[in-house]
Amino acid sequence: MSLSTEVRQVNGVSIVDMAGRIVLGEETGKVRSTIRGLLEGGATKVIINLGGVSYIDSSGLGELVSAYSTAQRSGCVVKLLNVQAKVQDLLQITKLYTVFESHTDEAEAVASF
Repeated sequence: MSLSTEVRQVNGVSIVDMAGRIVLGEETGKVRSTIRGLLEGGATKVIINLGGVSYIDSSGLGELVSAYSTAQRSGCVVKLLNVQAKVQDLLQITKLYTVFESHTDEAEAVASF
């Protein structure tokens, strides 16, 4: 299943809804281009909704980290939303849970900015 992304705005926050798998190839490119497009458009608050993401490989994880660092250098804050159990386990194993602020409720995530 390829990755689909949809960007929407809620109270000045860009929310990127992702569904599918984030794996090496077109999928990681789609993550990169989506985040880069938001940054070029002047976004300063981004939530990546991983509720529909069933699997992330090491390349996908690397792309999320790259998007996070690129956004930070641009003065943008990136947070995660609805991280599924398998992905949460991966963040725990790699200790990246300390890097990404993660939420389970969209309204709470938007209000956290």
